[in-house]
Amino acid sequence: EVQLVESGGGLVQPGGSLRLSCAASGFTFSNYAMSWVRQAPGKGLEWVSGISNGGGARTLYADSVKGRFTISRDNAKNTLYLQLNSLKSEDTAMYYCTQGWSAGGLRGQGTQVTVSS
Repeated sequence: EVQLVESGGGLVQPGGSLRLSCAASGFTFSNYAMSWVRQAPGKGLEWVSGISNGGGARTLYADSVKGRFTISRDNAKNTLYLQLNSLKSEDTAMYYCTQGWSAGGLRGQGTQVTVSS
């Protein structure tokens, strides 16, 4: 059974940082590209960032987070990461990891990021 478990969210002030983690199980993690997606209150699902399979040589970011967020992976630990820097109030959302490059795949329960002073 494929499982994705996100963690690392929390309440942070504008300009602050967080690191999100996604623990994957039930599939060969290194074989899959992975993405982070988010859903803000009252809004639809937004793709945030993706990383290629294998060593993760290719990374892509939504324009809204480019230069502030960094995606990475540790295949030995079956874990996906998202480093969030220079956080803004508009980054407040539930963050999910998912297989592949789109926002439509299987997601975990998510981790809440709230940016507020």
